[in-house]
Amino acid sequence: MTGVPTPSLEPAVYLVDDDDAVRDALAFLLSTVGLTVRTFPDGLALERALDAEGPPDVGCLLLDIRMPHISGLHLQARLQARGVDLPVILLTGHADVDLCRRAFRQGAADFLSKPVDETELLEAVQRAVRQHLRGRARHAASQQARERLGRLTAREHDVLRSLLDGQTSKQAARTLGISARTVETHRASLFTKLEADSLAGVIRIALAGEDG
Repeated sequence: MTGVPTPSLEPAVYLVDDDDAVRDALAFLLSTVGLTVRTFPDGLALERALDAEGPPDVGCLLLDIRMPHISGLHLQARLQARGVDLPVILLTGHADVDLCRRAFRQGAADFLSKPVDETELLEAVQRAVRQHLRGRARHAASQQARERLGRLTAREHDVLRSLLDGQTSKQAARTLGISARTVETHRASLFTKLEADSLAGVIRIALAGEDG
């Protein structure tokens, strides 16, 4: 399938840590690999920024767990509840199994202990950004597929199902109670509406539409 809109390729990392020195050091480290970094002293400041600007097209959240006002785990849950889909990496100077388990149950992409190994942090952030980029691309493809599938008439959807079931035109005609010539006409029409030039292309669009 062609023409799928892709998110901006300028990822941003939103870093939340109440320790000024740690925040500045991590922001500098991330900037050395070309990442745009926005820093916040606490979760409330991050939420105000998201209210005003919205989240970046592609990126991730780097959250300290132990912070005033809102803990990293609580902030992760609040952001999920408001539909922010950025991958979350949690940082803690007091790692324990329970915190790690809770973080991953809430969908965290990674969980790192302070002091953070620089290579490990950079790898985790870049992995999370790639994960988010792939997810956004899949979402865009799914939206486009659903829009194209929405162009089909009810009968064309019937014929599409016959295609996906591997039926020939004659078999589909018997199933649907119409002529094979009419089936061929509907197939040609659905190929045009789906902007597909092969059966494989039709199948990809149908599967992408189901993924949404």
